[in-house]
Amino acid sequence: MASSLLLSTTTSFTSNHHSSPPLSTHPSNSISIRLNPKQTHRFQKCFLFHHFNSPRTIPFLLSSRRGFDVVRTSIRDADAETEQDSSLVGEDSGAFELGQQKLSSWVYFSVILGTVLFVLNVAWIDDSTGFGKAFVDAVSRVSDSHEVVMLILILIFACVHSGLASLRDSGEKLIGERAYRVLFAGISLPLALSTIVYFINHRYDGVQLWQLQSAPGVHELVWISNFISFFFLYPSTFNLLEVAAVDKPKLHLWETGIIRITRHPQMVGQVMWCLAHTIWIGNSVAIAASIGLIAHHLFGVWNGDRKLALRYGEDFELVKGRTSVVPFAAIIEGRQKLPKDFYKEFIRVPYLAITAMTLGAYFAHPLMQAASFRLHW
Repeated sequence: MASSLLLSTTTSFTSNHHSSPPLSTHPSNSISIRLNPKQTHRFQKCFLFHHFNSPRTIPFLLSSRRGFDVVRTSIRDADAETEQDSSLVGEDSGAFELGQQKLSSWVYFSVILGTVLFVLNVAWIDDSTGFGKAFVDAVSRVSDSHEVVMLILILIFACVHSGLASLRDSGEKLIGERAYRVLFAGISLPLALSTIVYFINHRYDGVQLWQLQSAPGVHELVWISNFISFFFLYPSTFNLLEVAAVDKPKLHLWETGIIRITRHPQMVGQVMWCLAHTIWIGNSVAIAASIGLIAHHLFGVWNGDRKLALRYGEDFELVKGRTSVVPFAAIIEGRQKLPKDFYKEFIRVPYLAITAMTLGAYFAHPLMQAASFRLHW
């Protein structure tokens, strides 16, 4: 029910559930305000408590035309906010309030990140102390084909990564959210690193099927595709403190930002990344890597929806009904209504961080390739 403001001989503040005692004021300026329950709650929370801290302010506020306009504006804003809130059951992805950040949390994050990198280097990367080279060599002995080894590395990573993700609920109940996140990252990260390094070192070792690197426009097409893919690939940047287990990790039901375009942005980003690199490299190793990575993320679509359905039930079904796996499909079909200021959902710190990271990764390609080559994996 829309809110209404009626001139009356008695000033009152009423809702559909209950009425508060009339608040007396001058008869010529008295006003009757009728709100539904949600509007009443929103008005009290946002207007009374935040601005005036006491309901006794209402009689003085309503005793003037200026006060009348302020109340009407607040109710209209509250009504719009209520309508927007009622349409969303998921979380606002990419929300970042600087005022809510704790310096201590980001100090812990930096310490944890440094510790993880140090342990990763000692336990996996360094040939004299780590197991990374031994692991890659063991997999390489299975076949002389770089394509087969590439697929096996991806398969091992996919089984471990998706397997641990599937066991998340049980694991968190057993050892806690933070401990399980540490276990998950501690196993997945070295396997991911081995797969990436092997791909970089052997990306040109396969059978060359086409050569388009010198074709007009190909470099620009590949660059733009890669750049856009990172905005889909890394929704985890929305909660870096949870990734590092500084904050308690959660299984989020996102609903805004990139989720309005596709419910599984990481899969879409991976497909874009694979297609761009396959077009650029044009050989059998690139195709093998793309097949393995895309298959893993397609499985992640099913597995991700399954986990969200178990955790959120009806709320997930509502989000699923107005989103789509295929980009823009829900928008075209009319199931997803984009807000007028949709672009504002991307003008946020996480998306700016993704932009900086993407540009940094592009310019750091020579460094990444040199570092990978020195490992001889």
